[in-house]
Amino acid sequence: MRDGRSGGKNLKQNPHEQNDAVPEAGAPMTPRTCSATNAVPEAGAPMTPRTCSATNAVPEAGAPIESAVADNCVDSTGVEPASKTRFGDYELLEEIAHGGMGVVYRARQVSLKRIVAVKMLLFGQFAGKAAFERFRAEAQTAAHLQHPNIVAVHEIGETDGQPYFSMDYVAGRNLAELVRDRPMPARQAAGYLRKIAQAVHYAHAHGVLHRDLKPANVLIDETDEPRITDFCLARQLAGDSGLTLTGQVLGSPNFMPPEQGTGKHAKVGPASDINGLGALLYYLLTARPPFLAETFEATLAQLLNTDPVAPRQLNPSIPRDLETLCLKCLEKDPARRYASAAELTAELDRFLRDEPILARSIGPTGKLWRWCRRKPALAAMAAAVVTLLLTVTAVSVASAWRIARARKGEQREAYYSNIALANKLIEEG
Repeated sequence: MRDGRSGGKNLKQNPHEQNDAVPEAGAPMTPRTCSATNAVPEAGAPMTPRTCSATNAVPEAGAPIESAVADNCVDSTGVEPASKTRFGDYELLEEIAHGGMGVVYRARQVSLKRIVAVKMLLFGQFAGKAAFERFRAEAQTAAHLQHPNIVAVHEIGETDGQPYFSMDYVAGRNLAELVRDRPMPARQAAGYLRKIAQAVHYAHAHGVLHRDLKPANVLIDETDEPRITDFCLARQLAGDSGLTLTGQVLGSPNFMPPEQGTGKHAKVGPASDINGLGALLYYLLTARPPFLAETFEATLAQLLNTDPVAPRQLNPSIPRDLETLCLKCLEKDPARRYASAAELTAELDRFLRDEPILARSIGPTGKLWRWCRRKPALAAMAAAVVTLLLTVTAVSVASAWRIARARKGEQREAYYSNIALANKLIEEG
């Protein structure tokens, strides 16, 4: 697996969109011989050459994997790794992702002679209790899910106080890297999302919410299949683990559902992942997230208070049905979204078969009504102003009518007076 967080910097987004920092690729590899020690070198300390065959030393998060003199083995490809560090049953070959909670390595499992991805807790045994519990919860949650479009977890363990879990290694790119600044063709985007939605429906059926669906967390493997990864924010549908505090905003505001952005996690449910699927589709079709601002706070304000720009305004080639489907997923009100990921999958099937979808686009009246419901105070003020203007207009029209009528009466009286006077003068000769 490759932790999809590595692709976040390719988006034209504010630095808060991706909550995980990614080290630069191509960091230099510092050669050394390795010793039988479990010590973790201090940050910034020089590496001193040492001798011996195998070691369980874990490299610091963010540090390059150093070359080691170990037993001569080759991986399943038949190529001997140029650099490896022993960690229990694994040889760590290279760091492939570095997130806010963990670091992921491409590794070789010695006993089974296969290439896997190994994720370790950032700071290892020095991490706090909450970090340990969240890391364990991520591993256990993902381990229960066996689906072709979800990265599978193989083993959960701990070596020298360092918790870890191993999983499929996916050699492809994530969706953020795949799209970059170029929107994806509509049918390709719909095809990817259909498979991702099927995987999300499977997770929901097994009681798991992902809560962090975004382009960097979906990998595309060598067979062009999407694979969902990174369940660090996932939680069980039945009950709360207690690892998330009320008021705590988790995830990337560019892609999260509005109910998650308020920090009221009791309101987060399957419909929240439907919103995440809509945000994924929006990104694939437009090459930008639904909400984009300079700061975290400004992005969060957009998420909570404004509707996303219609995708066809950014990319006119998008079919109207696909735009309608996308915007239905992104509704502020969870009840207005698709009822399940299976229902969304069925809509995508209709689109891919060139059949009409069931969802209907929202007209101007509907948009105005939803705006009023979302901003009742502002809507009430606007209604009061409109009412006042209508009242003033009505009074002005009535007054003008009365004045005009009075003038007309005066003109009629003057006319009759003039006629009478003329008749009188004619009679008098």
